[in-house]
Amino acid sequence: MKSAERHQDRQAVGGIHYQVTLTEPQRHLYHIRLHIAKPAATQVLRLPVWIPGSYLVREFAKHVQGMVAQQKGRACQVLQSDKTSWRVDCDPSQPLELHYAVYAFDNSVRTAWLDAGRGFFNGTSLFLQTEGQLDQPHTIDIAAPDDLPTWQVATGLSPVKISRRGFGLYRAPDYDTLVDCPVEMGPFWSGEFSVRGVPHRFVVAGAAESFDGERLLRDTQTICEQEMLFWHGKAGEGGVGMPPFSSYVFMLNAVHDGYGGLEHGNSTALICPRKDLPRKPAAGHKNTKASEGYTTLLGLISHEYFHTWNVKRLRPAEFARYDYTQENYTELLWFFEGFTSYYDDLLLRRAGLIDDATYLRLLGKTINQVMQAPGRKVQSVAQASFDAWIKYYRPDENTANATISYYTKGALVALCLDLTLREEGKTTLDAVMRDLWEICAGGPMTEQQVRDVLQQRAGRSFAKELKNWVHGIRDLPLKVLLERHGLTYHEEPDALAQQLGLRVKESNGLTVQQVLRGSPAEKAGFAAGDEWLAVRSSASKTGDFWRLQTLDELKLYCGEARSLEVMVARDRRMHTLHLRLLPSRSTVRLTVRDTVLVSQWLG
Repeated sequence: MKSAERHQDRQAVGGIHYQVTLTEPQRHLYHIRLHIAKPAATQVLRLPVWIPGSYLVREFAKHVQGMVAQQKGRACQVLQSDKTSWRVDCDPSQPLELHYAVYAFDNSVRTAWLDAGRGFFNGTSLFLQTEGQLDQPHTIDIAAPDDLPTWQVATGLSPVKISRRGFGLYRAPDYDTLVDCPVEMGPFWSGEFSVRGVPHRFVVAGAAESFDGERLLRDTQTICEQEMLFWHGKAGEGGVGMPPFSSYVFMLNAVHDGYGGLEHGNSTALICPRKDLPRKPAAGHKNTKASEGYTTLLGLISHEYFHTWNVKRLRPAEFARYDYTQENYTELLWFFEGFTSYYDDLLLRRAGLIDDATYLRLLGKTINQVMQAPGRKVQSVAQASFDAWIKYYRPDENTANATISYYTKGALVALCLDLTLREEGKTTLDAVMRDLWEICAGGPMTEQQVRDVLQQRAGRSFAKELKNWVHGIRDLPLKVLLERHGLTYHEEPDALAQQLGLRVKESNGLTVQQVLRGSPAEKAGFAAGDEWLAVRSSASKTGDFWRLQTLDELKLYCGEARSLEVMVARDRRMHTLHLRLLPSRSTVRLTVRDTVLVSQWLG
């Protein structure tokens, strides 16, 4: 689109309009022009400090540079009033234009990226808020780069006038919608499918030649169909409403090393290791069983798609309207992230994409993550939700001892509720979730509403369970509930690191990263940062110390000895510690005992 045509379109749409140009991808700079048709006399502009779904103040304004403003060619002074806010004194009868650049070199799902091979951004990283006009229509013109003819655009924004490749003008009804639609650009792979008449698009950047796009599309469609069935019942049979979106876009960035996802109203941004993508079968062969990495990717897709209902629409009452300038606190992430984490793998099982053994292995991993974290005895999962802003995204050497994950323990709270409801025979957690969706009209929700629906469905109060499981630090009744539903709950010997109570980094030697509370390592005097150099058995006949490179070598040099002498370096000083290794059995493995009972739950 020529610049004159873009100018005419901007004038036609009025309101708040952004133009994004990619003239310097090698410098990782997006250039933004913001046109405000009717500014205030003192126009305040702000850039968000966080992005919904990722509960950490990230200070996106640190990447803004070179901001200038003008009216009818006359320069206006831009004054920065705090770390993320600017003020422009201007003539309210004349349009205001601002020009600025944003540095984009964070290859994650949360912020923005630009180089000669790919572009991606979330609106919270690029688009200034125009104070007083957040509920006005917003438009964005993504200019096609002349020197990148193979690039395309994928986004959940509503198109107004776009080219075949997707560059051009898009519209959002308000600022919230604008920044809830990330944009993927580049020479990506793209495929499409439909679920209940709703078009879905899947784009993948960075895939290798071996990538099997058809399998990814087929499996993703199966996931989407299962989750539509979960929330809305069978099509044409009076289910709970229609899907809350008219189209959907998956945006996957395949990299050498990286994993994660961020949910949006009608799209999701994903990142995974390139090796985890499904691979084309060899000539004459059918697709083989999913690799562990691909199963993990399917779980991520399931998780983020489930969020389309559970957190993007059915969300904490505290998030009824986001405040992008500061932390937005809630104690309900155990429900919105934890319950989503319960259903992500469970719905893979119901969809037939994994079998019982795989599902139980994944569930056992979640149980072990919770039960082997001393912090579960310190912090409730409700408090973990509230503290997400200062703890979850800022792990340190004491994290395992002081905190618990609202993802993993929240998933186990959902499991315990589901199994209890099923055992009592009146309802299931599935029905509770659908009731909440309907009662809250797919909108803000409180914990009291969870309590009310549980009581209405089950015929009794769950106040005691929620007090103990959510707001307390007692261990969950996992073993008894799982065994009542046809499983055997095996408690097996721990791996060596867990027996020691250490988390270590094995790279050119052993470096201690975490020491678990109450463990043999803590009693011996290990500290985070120690370099574990050598070890000998206290009963050694030669008295020799052995140099260690990996934890596995401990058995090689000391056999089954339980009393050890350890040499560590701490701040360049040598220390000898006395370590008493005690056997422990806290690793959980689940197996099927009664297939009928298990199928009633997992089916």
